[in-house]
Amino acid sequence: METQKPLTKFNIFSLKGVQMRTFHITWLMFFVCFFGWFGLAPLMPTIRAELALSKAQVGNIIIASVASTIIARLLIGKLCDIFGPRKTAVWLLLIGSIPVITVGLANSYQTFLLFRLAIGVIGASFVITQYHTSMMFAPNIKGTANAVTGGWGNLGGGVTNMVMPVIFATIIGFGYTSAEAWRYAMIIPGLMMWFTATIYWKFTKDTPQGNFEEIGHSRKEAQKTDWSVLADWRVWALTLSYAVCFGMEITFDNIASLHFVDHYGLTQANAGFWAGVFGLMNLFARALGGVVSDKVGVKFGMRGKGMLLALMLLLEGCGLILFAQAGSFVFAIISMLTFALFLKMSNGATYGIVPFVNEKNVGLISGIVGAGGNLGGMALGFLFKSESISYTQAFQYIGFAIIAVSFVIFITRFNAKEELDPEKLLYDFTE
Repeated sequence: METQKPLTKFNIFSLKGVQMRTFHITWLMFFVCFFGWFGLAPLMPTIRAELALSKAQVGNIIIASVASTIIARLLIGKLCDIFGPRKTAVWLLLIGSIPVITVGLANSYQTFLLFRLAIGVIGASFVITQYHTSMMFAPNIKGTANAVTGGWGNLGGGVTNMVMPVIFATIIGFGYTSAEAWRYAMIIPGLMMWFTATIYWKFTKDTPQGNFEEIGHSRKEAQKTDWSVLADWRVWALTLSYAVCFGMEITFDNIASLHFVDHYGLTQANAGFWAGVFGLMNLFARALGGVVSDKVGVKFGMRGKGMLLALMLLLEGCGLILFAQAGSFVFAIISMLTFALFLKMSNGATYGIVPFVNEKNVGLISGIVGAGGNLGGMALGFLFKSESISYTQAFQYIGFAIIAVSFVIFITRFNAKEELDPEKLLYDFTE
């Protein structure tokens, strides 16, 4: 008999029960959205040449790709509160697929910029994933479950960097020009979004007890936004943290292929592969951050979770500085893997704290912190559009900024009304 309560065991390879079905479908939804969101990034060397884009214009496109997500992430948490994560996810997938499929109609810098801005809205899928997972799992493993769904969803950024150049090359092989190939390639992620919307609608529920309308969820009550959370410094500390970990991640997803092509002379396909390796670390690294956060939380409470996050950010910043100073491609890859590990663990550790700051406003706070990640990505994008700052200098400046944020997290006191019960920290990877 299926339980109607949030799970206290994390059966990662199971599809048994609505909780685990929802877990797998919601990370898949975020994966597919991430694939569509960054599908253009590994093709930018070709697009840059075809549309004759300057460095400043490329920078504006990078900024646009994350700017619209800021507003969308702020709104999407509230929509989950009102309509439920299931309906919100389906509508986001269907509406977001339109600019993904039709971006091939762009024929100038201005039109491409507008399409990139529209596509950025699907980045709000992350908030749905975190919201939905928080509904399905008990407090003792929320951090782990949120980290795995977020990490496996972010994996889309790595896979798209590897796969889109292959799709592009395949279309070229059928006799199309490069100008046609990148346009047709983007139809694939759009179709993936349609398919995912179908399975999300058919196989998930808003809560373990059922959909909002089935359990008598009150929209009127949900519409009362508790803006008092904006006065909570912990929310802003987490927002700042996410700005420099996830913000750096999406910036690197956008810029890595161009950096490897321009700085190390790689081909578009090879650059896409190595940029993809960065993203593939989400297979385990973000989840690792969540698992360690849960373990530390049981032993040392919320203060321990905060200290862990501060340490991960410090190591991320140091690793990024090493990457910026890499004198060879081999050392660049080694240092990239180093800072990527701690960056993605920081993502998981941040959202290992988010559900406990204010349990009555998980959707709103998830949206605020999630938007902070994109705000960070947008702010960092300005460094990469500057004609007077090289990409390597920009990486170095960001590294020092991340170290500064780690000290902010270190002095922030995170606490919760109820500390975690070590007796409830159960994992079963075999069922």
